Amino acid sequence: MNLSLLQCHPDSPRLAAWATRVGLATGGDDLGYALHALLFAVFGDAAPKPFRYFGDARGLLAYTTQDTDALKLAVQVAAPDVYAVLGLERFAIRRFPDQWLSGQRLGFELRVRPVVRTSQGRERDAFLAAIDKQPDNELSREAVYVDWLRNELKRQDAAVLEYANLDAFRLSGSLRKGAATSGKRSIARVAGPDVLFTGELNVDDPVGFAALLSRGVGRHRAFGYGMLLLKPSAPC
Repeated sequence: MNLSLLQCHPDSPRLAAWATRVGLATGGDDLGYALHALLFAVFGDAAPKPFRYFGDARGLLAYTTQDTDALKLAVQVAAPDVYAVLGLERFAIRRFPDQWLSGQRLGFELRVRPVVRTSQGRERDAFLAAIDKQPDNELSREAVYVDWLRNELKRQDAAVLEYANLDAFRLSGSLRKGAATSGKRSIARVAGPDVLFTGELNVDDPVGFAALLSRGVGRHRAFGYGMLLLKPSAPC
């Protein structure tokens, strides 16, 4: 698997104006859907995900397994307004490590939406779902979310969570496609938990870990959640 890390620098005022103009701002607390639409406008089905938008000097970061030359060509032929909004004049891409060692310890930062699927197929805040199952127990939101994260990292034996800190939490509304009406899908506001974790993990299965990086963690990965940002582990 060839994994690359790309970066661009969206122009915040232009991004907000563009989102408002095309109806992708009202009802959402972030611009995840607007960025999703812009990235699709440039790259089509090769639009990178997961991504993370910082709105500062780091701009937008994303992982991709797509061909680097094809992505660069897509940038060169992008529509002028989309090119300007995404700040593609500063587009950069480089190979990211895709070979890992079992037992390798890494620090991480991760923005996620910790939700689970109910038996009816709906999304539910993982904390509220845990309360539903254990109504008589006093549950810690942080403990429930950390347990949710531990299980997500264990998928395909990718990684073992050493520890995680819940650095930020809020309930936020995001725009998503709703039910189809008259042949078109409406845009609906979806509220849910918005969590920032930092911590450390150990790589378990190197192949599974590489797949986890390219896939992302949890749901809503095409809208600014689930990008596992890595750094060296803290010295003992």
